[in-house]
Amino acid sequence: MSNALRLGVNIDHVATIRNARGGVHPDPVRAAKIVAAAGADGITAHLREDRRHISDRDMERLRGEIDLPLNFEMAATDEMLEIVLKTRPHAACIVPEKREERTTEGGLDAAGQHNHLKRFVSELGNAGIRVSLFIEASKTQLDAALSLGAPVVEIHTGAYCDATGDERARELARITEAVKYGAAQGLEIHAGHGLSFDTVSPIACLPEIRELNIGHFLIGEAIFTGLEGSIAEMRRLMDEARGKPGSDQ
Repeated sequence: MSNALRLGVNIDHVATIRNARGGVHPDPVRAAKIVAAAGADGITAHLREDRRHISDRDMERLRGEIDLPLNFEMAATDEMLEIVLKTRPHAACIVPEKREERTTEGGLDAAGQHNHLKRFVSELGNAGIRVSLFIEASKTQLDAALSLGAPVVEIHTGAYCDATGDERARELARITEAVKYGAAQGLEIHAGHGLSFDTVSPIACLPEIRELNIGHFLIGEAIFTGLEGSIAEMRRLMDEARGKPGSDQ
């Protein structure tokens, strides 16, 4: 297995800022082009049912104008399935979605929704779209992903990022155990949600993880350092944690 760790950048909140005032500025597709030039490995965007940030047109433009792989986050609904099959992104990550939440608050219950999810995983896979499930660091959820035939899972890191002290250490241990188990079963392991400069290194150190998806923090940090600067620093921390040449590890 390659030791390389990919960085996918979620650009949703560029669209959040645009939509706060209306109009076309700032343009999330322009942001995606900057992200690509800054050294990211992929673009992630979530087309929500209520269209609170990314729009259908954004997705069409991202697919047509960006050379990096597009990871289309989606709820398991017929509307989203139709749009994804039309857009044909590189990947589709099925996530839980509730109208009242500010952001995705937890992992998908792949075990409890197994029968509902089966058709979505199957149709996306048959269309040649890499399917991932955004789940908690749980053996039960990993086993469900395997049963569903999803080749990729993205482990929810939100609880780890929100915790402090001993609780954060326990959350990291839970994630570590889960990624080792999932990788041993043949799943490709990704991780994301809430990761920042302060929390990324222990996650990036885990050799079983192949990709991190990070958005809100990078877009927020860009206010102070520019988008290129925030991505460059995240990339540096990821590479250092992975023990690439030139790091202290």
